[in-house]
Amino acid sequence: MGITERKQKARLAMRTLILDTAMRLFLEEGFEKVTVRRIAGAIEYSPATIYLYFRDKNDILFALHAEGFDRFYRLQQTVLQVKDPWERLRMHARVYISFALENREYYDLMFIMRGPVEKLKAARDWSVGIRSYDFLKENIRDCMAAGYLPKTEVDVAAFAIWSFTHGMASLIIRQRCAMISPDLLSSVVDGAIDFMTARIEKGKMIGKGRRK
Repeated sequence: MGITERKQKARLAMRTLILDTAMRLFLEEGFEKVTVRRIAGAIEYSPATIYLYFRDKNDILFALHAEGFDRFYRLQQTVLQVKDPWERLRMHARVYISFALENREYYDLMFIMRGPVEKLKAARDWSVGIRSYDFLKENIRDCMAAGYLPKTEVDVAAFAIWSFTHGMASLIIRQRCAMISPDLLSSVVDGAIDFMTARIEKGKMIGKGRRK
């Protein structure tokens, strides 16, 4: 390995260390309370080192959000292998839950913590998140075109479905499911998705446009 490659590897390792440390501190102490100096102290470097990689704390937050949503979007793409739009939508819900439970720290930062969201809204375009939401909306449009869903405002349908799956993910991540045995939680989640989609399916268009 040459000098340039070693430097690139070292730089990537430092950037990863900064992001991982910032993620942990944001979750443990709250976004507003964490400073660049606090992050630097946690990795035992000076704040000047942090500024070699990120402009400020918000820049670190944006990097974490982008990484989280990139991971989420790549996972979303796996549902495209399902040709039937209704089954694709059902898989979409399961993929969402899987991402949340397998990437709890990212999910918390992306969708639950209030502070980061306010900073993102005020400071930068949120296209990385909109991309994933648009992907869901496109799936819903396909379901409407196939007659699986009644024609309605796509944003209304997308928000309803997203809210349902986000609610389950948030309850599990924040450990608010003590009434459900851990051994049964996975099957309960699957059953809840089936229950929701079955209720929606009963409202699908009758007659012209309905998929047989």
